[in-house]
Amino acid sequence: MKVAEAIPEFADAFGFEEFNRMQREALPVILETDDNVVASAPTAAGKTALAELAICRCLRDGGTALFMAPMRALTNEKEAEWDRFEELGYSVYVVTGERDLNPRRAERADILVMTPEKTDSATRKHDSPRYSFITDVDCVVIDEVHLLDSEGRGGVLEVTISRLRRLCAPRTVALSATMPNIDDVAGWLDAPPEATFEFGEAYRPVELHTDVQTYSHGDNAFADKYRRLYSALDKVEPHLREEGQAIVFVSSRQDAVRAAAKARDEIADRDIPMGARGDYEFHNDATKLKNDSLRKGAPDGVAFHHAGLGKDDRNRIEEWFKHGTIQLLFSTSTLAWGVNLPARCVVIRDTKYHDPLEGEVDISPLDILQMLGRAGRPDYDDVGYGWVICDREDADKYRRLLRDGKEIESRLADDLDAHLNAEIALGTIRDLDDVMDWLETTFYYQRAHANPEAYDPEGLRERVRSTLETLVERGFVDTDSDLGVEGTQLGRLASNFYLRLSTAVGFADLVERDRLSVDAVLDAVARAEEFDSVSARQAETDAIDEVLGDTDTDLENGHRKVLAILQASMDDRVPSGLRSDAWVIKQNALRLLAALHAFADRFAGPRAANLVRRIEARVEHGVSREAVGLTAIDGVGAGRAETLATGGLTTPGDLVAAGVDELTRAGLTAGVAERVADAASELPRIAVEWGDFPTSIARGDNEMCEITVRTTAGSAAVGIRVTVNGVEMNEKRCYLSDETAVPVGVFGADEDLEFTVEVTFPELSLPPVRASRSVTVE
Repeated sequence: MKVAEAIPEFADAFGFEEFNRMQREALPVILETDDNVVASAPTAAGKTALAELAICRCLRDGGTALFMAPMRALTNEKEAEWDRFEELGYSVYVVTGERDLNPRRAERADILVMTPEKTDSATRKHDSPRYSFITDVDCVVIDEVHLLDSEGRGGVLEVTISRLRRLCAPRTVALSATMPNIDDVAGWLDAPPEATFEFGEAYRPVELHTDVQTYSHGDNAFADKYRRLYSALDKVEPHLREEGQAIVFVSSRQDAVRAAAKARDEIADRDIPMGARGDYEFHNDATKLKNDSLRKGAPDGVAFHHAGLGKDDRNRIEEWFKHGTIQLLFSTSTLAWGVNLPARCVVIRDTKYHDPLEGEVDISPLDILQMLGRAGRPDYDDVGYGWVICDREDADKYRRLLRDGKEIESRLADDLDAHLNAEIALGTIRDLDDVMDWLETTFYYQRAHANPEAYDPEGLRERVRSTLETLVERGFVDTDSDLGVEGTQLGRLASNFYLRLSTAVGFADLVERDRLSVDAVLDAVARAEEFDSVSARQAETDAIDEVLGDTDTDLENGHRKVLAILQASMDDRVPSGLRSDAWVIKQNALRLLAALHAFADRFAGPRAANLVRRIEARVEHGVSREAVGLTAIDGVGAGRAETLATGGLTTPGDLVAAGVDELTRAGLTAGVAERVADAASELPRIAVEWGDFPTSIARGDNEMCEITVRTTAGSAAVGIRVTVNGVEMNEKRCYLSDETAVPVGVFGADEDLEFTVEVTFPELSLPPVRASRSVTVE
């Protein structure tokens, strides 16, 4: 069937002229009914066209379509591919965490492209003006719905789909690689039998042969990697000699680089005829690669691919692989979910990887199957070959996976308390009946009745009821006599920041103490349940001890490692022995610090919030306590902040007073100095005016006075605290755009009085501003 015949007004939106057999079978249901649709098919069978058909149907009816892509890289790919829709007059807008949201563009978009995590965030904030667009979605296409079974991400995807369906009831089209229990997914999404399509191996464009290759591991993990590498090269060598292509999946970016370098040497030793050294034009193009290792390897036909590569280098490698110039590609698993780069032979060298937060973990069965699905190039190969290289002890496990596939299970139970708390905090669940209604909208409920031995469906309601009672007992939820439920401040903060509930309780306990400190804040973050799976390897012990020194802490193992990384990050002095995991741990810690800042602001006030904000800035930028306030200025990074602070310039006011010439003498170029001075002038500069405040008072007398706190430039939320002899007597919070008056009582007591006005900035990393006045008691 020709595309132009089936859907003429959208013919130019497709990258081909004729639908294949699979697409023809699903087309009538997608285009001519309103049914929810679930379709599974082998990789490369053409599922993307089903998504595009569903989007076309939605656009034809004047609706808004949401495409949920499993990875951020894939959202960017769709943005580029779907220029075809833009050319037809439809707006495509990608919403991801790495981009600033433009609410007007999102609201006006015809096609939204989002990850499950960003959709989760949007649905949680659907009643805010910035994210109200999410309730206008008429059709949601879920790509790779089998991610429901993914640890960590599966529960998020499940509750997000359920929440979206309750908010705006969009038509739902779920697409997947082959999954044995497709009927469970269809039952969950209310897709009727006639709209449930299970396209088997017969629809795969290239026959796939998969098998397991075993090895016996030794005591040296580094040597084991090379054993597996040589085994992988044994499998790909026959295909490379026949001018075929191969992808070898490895566990990390560093492994991809190292394996590619070693493979070049081994290919030369084996005298495998490949590479394009004689192609002058390609050799010249290869010199444009920014990555040194790629530049050396590409002319030999060997390259690597991972998310850390620059965009230009990544695009070149992908293009050269598609055209056969690169014959052997080493990649991390992200390639399996992103760019469509099939190869005649695919080898999974590593079935385990090191996760900074989890330690050594198995690559998920979903990733294994997704990677192997890349084997076989349509229009080029009759057969694709896929191999899993694993330890002998794991061979039967992987053979069963290749033979039987993987049933999709619900992961909701892993964090049932957090997900239920989120729904109550959002107000989508208001009483006990709503709790049970919500349960029935989940894949968890569907799967429990399909697999009673594993899920115990009879105990499901009691399990949820017990979870609710625990939320009430721990202070996340309030109830009333009518069985109504409502999220508390604690519950809402835990939901807003995606916190484990024990972490939220720990944060609340910390900020409700009388006094916060840097050590207490770092300890609370390092102690968070989110870091429970972090492990400290033997080789890291010395580095941890070096950082912590005599620090008094009862933290152990992984949590102690986290504390060491946080302390070292504050001064940008992370030892080399901790750097491999430091970036991931630091990014997660910054998220937790942002949450702790909100807890401090809500439960302890502006002073505590400002302290946490300054700690957060120091961890993020790696600057000294004296320089941290300068990081609030646009254009001032860690290096400039330290340079300026060393010269005695530590506040935005100091920079403005110094002027451009002085900043230039401090090491900034004239253009940068001017921009920094302008940015500094937009931040608040505080002046405290004492007015008629007395310098003395008679014993037993009292006088009411008024102090004025003024900003001479900029504006901000502030906390103003007045103490006398260290004892708080007045506190207020306001948004200071001009000036505010603070009443202060002066009482003649038995000793002289020292009044201090402290102005803090709960939202900014600026240090507090203090002013004092002495009053003599006569």
